[in-house]
Amino acid sequence: MSSAAVILARGGSKGLPRKNALPIGGKPMLAWTIEHAVNTPGLDRVLVSTDDDRLMRVARDYPVELVERPDALASDTATVDAAARHAVEGIDADHIAILYGNIPVRPADLTRRALDKLIETGCDSVQSVCPVGKMHPYWMKRLDGDRLLMYEANTVYRRQDLPPVYMLDGGVIAVTRASLMTVTEGEPHAFLGRDRRAVTTRSGEVVDVDSWMDLKIAEATMGKMADG
Repeated sequence: MSSAAVILARGGSKGLPRKNALPIGGKPMLAWTIEHAVNTPGLDRVLVSTDDDRLMRVARDYPVELVERPDALASDTATVDAAARHAVEGIDADHIAILYGNIPVRPADLTRRALDKLIETGCDSVQSVCPVGKMHPYWMKRLDGDRLLMYEANTVYRRQDLPPVYMLDGGVIAVTRASLMTVTEGEPHAFLGRDRRAVTTRSGEVVDVDSWMDLKIAEATMGKMADG
């Protein structure tokens, strides 16, 4: 069995323009994900899918395979799975880790853990998740006009009494090739298969950069990690 990583890094972004190329920690943001993949043991190939010339130059500094993404798969409406399928066309890989280029902070072993679970359990996909913390749905509200109502009825008052709930952190998506190639009309997540598993991270271990505030958080996190 073979494994590959596909790094998705398109040039456009509405929330944070050209975010994958922005400097952080002394290098372009994309470089951090590339280095994570290159240093992940057991990966047979690392592919970088991009439509952007600047990001192509970043990728060429590393031992990766460059996949030029067509415009149709680089728009705001293009899906993650479609871009990943394009990247692995003709590639011999049974298990595929999908990584986003705008995540400069993730645990060093995260991709390996996800792939190991994918292989060992025989499931269709594995995604990384983290605890929701104080953004728990029990403490969220909804509005009926201007009337403040509970989003979900409960009597929990203390945070330590909240039931465990997790959110996708974007750190990694690991899928089998068979699942990735599954396209079902009206089911945008069909590529994740039916048997979906998770690996967990701690709060703050993965930083997904989509705004200037996220960028500052990533920079602060990197600084704290460097200080030990």
